Amino acid sequence: MNILFFGPNGSGKGTQGAIVKEKFNIPHIETGVIFRDNISRGTELGKKAKGYIDRGELVPDDITIPMILDRLKENDCRDGWLLDGFPRNLTQAEELDKALDKEGIPLHIVIEIILDRQIAKNRIMGRRLCVNDNNHPNNIFIDAIKPNGDKCRVCGGDLKTRSDDQDEKAIDKRHNIYYDTETGTMAAINYYKNLSNKNGGEPKLIELDGRPGVKEVSTDLIAKLG
Repeated sequence: MNILFFGPNGSGKGTQGAIVKEKFNIPHIETGVIFRDNISRGTELGKKAKGYIDRGELVPDDITIPMILDRLKENDCRDGWLLDGFPRNLTQAEELDKALDKEGIPLHIVIEIILDRQIAKNRIMGRRLCVNDNNHPNNIFIDAIKPNGDKCRVCGGDLKTRSDDQDEKAIDKRHNIYYDTETGTMAAINYYKNLSNKNGGEPKLIELDGRPGVKEVSTDLIAKLG
């Protein structure tokens, strides 16, 4: 089962991806991890990528996609994989599709978590971390896990915020890319929808309402994966 997973920052995509990984025993692959692995191992692609990263530039697709393909060919991907964080735009979707087709690697499923932009932003900015245990879920904008005032709903500990969760400009910048239906991530999602329609339902499309809680979304996801 080869899967692409889409969802805006704040949609809980990472949590749902971990659930799919555990249930189906397939690797959860993220491009950032692929970059770090290639750089640490000193691969030719890793050396090229490091040059761009050190200059604060985006790694070009002609380096990123071969790295991804190399990862998808590894032994732990024989029974499937879950690719998260790529493609981020329409061009990347088109190039990845060509590359997978050339390598004879099928794409079976595309998952999209659908969430209103303002709700996604609120969820990021509403996250609160318990000083006793960061795994205690607290979010001032989610009723099911709303803290008790300024105290953790689980243990009563003090709460703090992550600085990047409160960086509104950075959040808007990421969301500008994701919600762009012309060239951004939403355009990439639409590319796969059109591809599915053209190919008689392949890849299979799974749309999830991201508004309910984690358990409700994961239950819906597992049911639709079958």
